[in-house]
Amino acid sequence: MDAKITLSFDEAVIAKAKKYAGDNNISLSRLMEFLLDKITSRSYKSLEDLPVSEWVNRVSEGQAEYKTRKRSRKEMKNDFYQFKK
Repeated sequence: MDAKITLSFDEAVIAKAKKYAGDNNISLSRLMEFLLDKITSRSYKSLEDLPVSEWVNRVSEGQAEYKTRKRSRKEMKNDFYQFKK
C-alpha cells in the first residue's frame, strides 16, 4: 500500500532528480522509494557506511591526473559534427 509523504529539497537537487527520473522512465516517487529501500534494507550505522561503487573507489584513490594533448581546430570540428549525427 502506498502512503504519501512531504519532503523538502533544494530546487537544484529536485530539478536534477526529475531529469534523472525522466531519462530512466521512472517517476520521481518511485526513484525515491527505490533509493530509500536500498539504504534501509541493510543496517548502516551512518551515511559513511553506505557502500560506494568499486569504480568510484578506484577513481578516487590518489591525486587526479589529467593528460590531454592540444587538438587542432580541424579535429575538434570533425568530432563536433560526428557527435551531432
